[in-house]
Amino acid sequence: MNIEPTSSQIRLPDGVHVRFLEWTPVNEAPGIPILLIHGLASNARLWDGPARVLTQMGHAVIAIDQRGHGLSDKPDSGYGMAEIAADVADMLTALEDRNAKWHRPLIIGQSWGGNVVVEVAHRFGDRIRGVVAVDGGTIELSHAFPEWEECKRVLSPPALAGLSYEKLRSYIRGSHPDWSDEAIDGQMHNMELLSDGTIRPHLSLVNHLKVLLGLWEHTPSQLWSEIEVPILFTPATRGDDEHTRTKRVQLDNAVAQLRKGKVEWFDPADHDLHAQFPERFASVVNDAITSGFFS
Repeated sequence: MNIEPTSSQIRLPDGVHVRFLEWTPVNEAPGIPILLIHGLASNARLWDGPARVLTQMGHAVIAIDQRGHGLSDKPDSGYGMAEIAADVADMLTALEDRNAKWHRPLIIGQSWGGNVVVEVAHRFGDRIRGVVAVDGGTIELSHAFPEWEECKRVLSPPALAGLSYEKLRSYIRGSHPDWSDEAIDGQMHNMELLSDGTIRPHLSLVNHLKVLLGLWEHTPSQLWSEIEVPILFTPATRGDDEHTRTKRVQLDNAVAQLRKGKVEWFDPADHDLHAQFPERFASVVNDAITSGFFS
């Protein structure tokens, strides 16, 4: 069944307009509200697959374009981790004001968004029922890059502005042969399609680096013992490489300190595992909900 979301905007207290997509449950199953938070340089449409499946399972689902991304406003400031977490808290207030069913939703974030939802759990834990961190939540870039300038040099995004839309789509399809057209389309929404057939990233380089700096400064390992809500981690791996071993250590440390935490590995899987395996990912989340993990 094809379920199309509605697109709306909410104005945050600082005047920034945040675009959000909303999927309405298709049955009377006793689902819960779920808020989806994308990763760095991504957008709400990359959640189309899991949002569609979760909606079919009876859950009310909303995905947002974070500030600077997608069709949301792109101000010059507000990209630190605390500020982004405050954006999410302001969204929670606005959504609950619209509809009381949005009291204490489950929030799910991928990559940088995973760290964002962990920060929300730390700062605004009484506002949510739990967190799912999708191949993120434990990212601490300062361990790999003790100096910000080195992190900036290595992780600055490639220059994509001016590239043909069709050429980029073909490249993404070649890099992800097992992705659905729905997932590829979601990835392409990271870009603005210009009248000459070329693309431009919705997230500017200047703002990208501001987000990256906020992530580099974030140390979630200092937060675990203070977080009260349950956290489900869904990390991705493609083997027992050094990066995966580091993730395993970080996740073991997190679960050992959290009041309630668990890990469901996706192996093998891409970083955007939610787009790659929307049905499987939605089932993992739904199983955690129905088993009472987030109670």
